[in-house]
Amino acid sequence: MMRNTIRVVLAAALSTAALPAQQPASKPPQTSSPDQAGDANVPVVHLGVNEVSLIFTVTDKHGHYIPNLQQSDFALLDDQKAPEKVNTFHQQINLPLRVAIVIDASTSIRTRFQFEQQSAQEFLIQVLKAKSDRAFVMGFDVTPTVMQDWTNNVDALQTGIDRLRPGGGTALFDAIYTACRDKLLDAHVTEPVRKAMVLLSDGDDNQSRVHPDEAIKECERAETIIYAISTNWTPSRGKGDDVLQQMSEATGGKTFFPPSVEEVSNAFASIEEELRSQYALTYTPADFKYDGSFRPIYLYCTDRRYQVRAKKGYFAPRQ
Repeated sequence: MMRNTIRVVLAAALSTAALPAQQPASKPPQTSSPDQAGDANVPVVHLGVNEVSLIFTVTDKHGHYIPNLQQSDFALLDDQKAPEKVNTFHQQINLPLRVAIVIDASTSIRTRFQFEQQSAQEFLIQVLKAKSDRAFVMGFDVTPTVMQDWTNNVDALQTGIDRLRPGGGTALFDAIYTACRDKLLDAHVTEPVRKAMVLLSDGDDNQSRVHPDEAIKECERAETIIYAISTNWTPSRGKGDDVLQQMSEATGGKTFFPPSVEEVSNAFASIEEELRSQYALTYTPADFKYDGSFRPIYLYCTDRRYQVRAKKGYFAPRQ
C-alpha cells in the first residue's frame, strides 16, 4: 500500500510540473570544443547550474522499445526525494551524439579482429547523421591509444579503426577510465548531448591499474552510457561477461552477447536503434547541495509492464 501511495504522489508531481516553452538558442561561442561546429537545425537546451539532464530507455519484457509515453507515466527520486520541478520532457529525442568507439586490441581477440573492425565502421556510417554528431576511436591493449580524435568525418574515423593492430595484454578498466576522463568528461560545454561508449571486448582484464568501481565512477562523472558488445563466443558466459554487464547496467546501458562474430553487426544495429529511441527530461533536484557528493537516481514507469534503463546517479558539482 505504501509503494502504491508513493507511486501516485510521484507520478502526480511529474505530471503537474510545468514545461517551459522551448526557446531557440544561439550557437555556442567558437572554442576548441568538439561542439564548435554544431548543426543550427538541432534545438539547443541550455542547462542551469543545478539542473540534471536524464536520458533513458523504456522497454517491455521482450526488450522492445516503448514509444509515445508521457511525462505522467514516470516517477522519479533524486537522492530519495521527488524533484523540485521537472523542466522539460521529450520523446524520441534528437540531441547531438558524442560516441566513443573503444575497441579491445589485445592478443585475446586476434582471430576475430577484422570482422569487429568492419562492424564498427558500418555502425559509424549509420549512426553519425547530423553535422553536430561527433565520435572518436580508441584502441587498447596494455595502454589505451586514441586512433582518431573527435570528428564527424566518417572516413577519418574508419581510418582510425583500420590502424588498430591486435597484440599485448588487456587493460580494460584503464581504457574506460581514460576515455571518460580525457575525452568524454568535457565533451560539451553549454548544451546537453547524448554521450555513449560502445565497447568491444571479452571483458577479461589482466593489466589495469584502475579498479572497476573507479572506472564506473568516472563514467558517472562524464555522464556516459556504456553499450558493451561481448567478444566471447564460447557457449557459456565467463567472468569477463559479468564485468561488461556490471559496467553497462551501472551507467544505464546494455551488454550484447552475439553468439558468433557474424552477429556483431546486429548488436551494433541494436545500439543504433536505442540511441534513436530514447526519452529525455531535465529537472531541478530538491534540497540540492554543491558538495561533490554522489546523488542516486531512481526512475521507473508507473506501468509496471515496462522497464526503464537510466544511469544510477550523478556527482553534484562543487562550488
